[in-house]
Amino acid sequence: MRKTFPIGLVLLLTIALILGCARKEEEVEATLRVGLVFDVGGRGDKSFNDSAYRGLEKAKEDLGIYYEYIEPGEGSDRESGLRMLAYQNFDLIFGIGFMFSDDITHIAREFPEKKFACVDYTVQPGREIPSNLAALKFREEEGSYLVGALAGLLTKTNKLGFVGGMDIPLIHRFESGYKAGVRRANPKATILVGYAGVTGEAFKNPAKGKEIALSQYGQGVDIVYHASGSTGLGVFEAAREKKVLAIGVDSDQYHEAPGYILTSMVKRVNNSVYNTIKDTIAGQFKGGVHIFGLKEDGVGYVYDENNRDLIPDEVRKKVEELKAQIIAGEIEVPRE
Repeated sequence: MRKTFPIGLVLLLTIALILGCARKEEEVEATLRVGLVFDVGGRGDKSFNDSAYRGLEKAKEDLGIYYEYIEPGEGSDRESGLRMLAYQNFDLIFGIGFMFSDDITHIAREFPEKKFACVDYTVQPGREIPSNLAALKFREEEGSYLVGALAGLLTKTNKLGFVGGMDIPLIHRFESGYKAGVRRANPKATILVGYAGVTGEAFKNPAKGKEIALSQYGQGVDIVYHASGSTGLGVFEAAREKKVLAIGVDSDQYHEAPGYILTSMVKRVNNSVYNTIKDTIAGQFKGGVHIFGLKEDGVGYVYDENNRDLIPDEVRKKVEELKAQIIAGEIEVPRE
């Protein structure tokens, strides 16, 4: 049985007031009450977090849920935010980002009557995932492979770039897939790589992103792919300044630099959030690892009226052939 501590409740409410960034929708009778704590960068990053928010909004519109969310603060606020939501009357609680893995595992065990989900959950060897926790993971390397192939086919200088946010295994998967796709499409191409840092701040430093991208463009790179959260907004500034191309990530980022965004590798966090909510409402919530790749429509790349003129039909056809081969298991994309 879970123990409750009134003093702790007072402290949690105080923390919420200090954060000043909890968001509540209008209280209505709902099919499900959902709480969510965002990753570093929060709403408005025009990438990872905003994709999660779209999943919430779609669930509200389609499924009639009620939700609240909390913006991130310092690292300790992740646990505080999850715990605050767990003490309240929420049925399903999300942590958005790998940094939540340890905290959400601990809290899921402490509140076995609640359901939890974590996007980009890090599975630790020997650590059992609680049955009330869904670990939502993506094959980022598969989507990155496709945009890498696209860049390899379209580069005019045979020099390409990659800008990562935090130097960690998760972002290495973006880099690894991108490199593999480039090399498959264009063995002559070279790839310059830069990371913005080794802490969570590396995902929200546009100035650093611009600095790295300008350096790469200055060395002859004509297309840079970023996997760096809002740090990537600086990559786009550099692309505009140098009048070259960049590739967005997680969400369709074309409108951040129209005419300079070749495509975006979309990581459909919104679908994972929405589908987890839908399954919970239907009584089909399942704990454990859930993986979303090309086959599950969890990742992909943007091709629409905005960038169609930048991607010739024959290039698009080659990339689609590679996509089909990955789905069929004929190409195994490296994760590291």
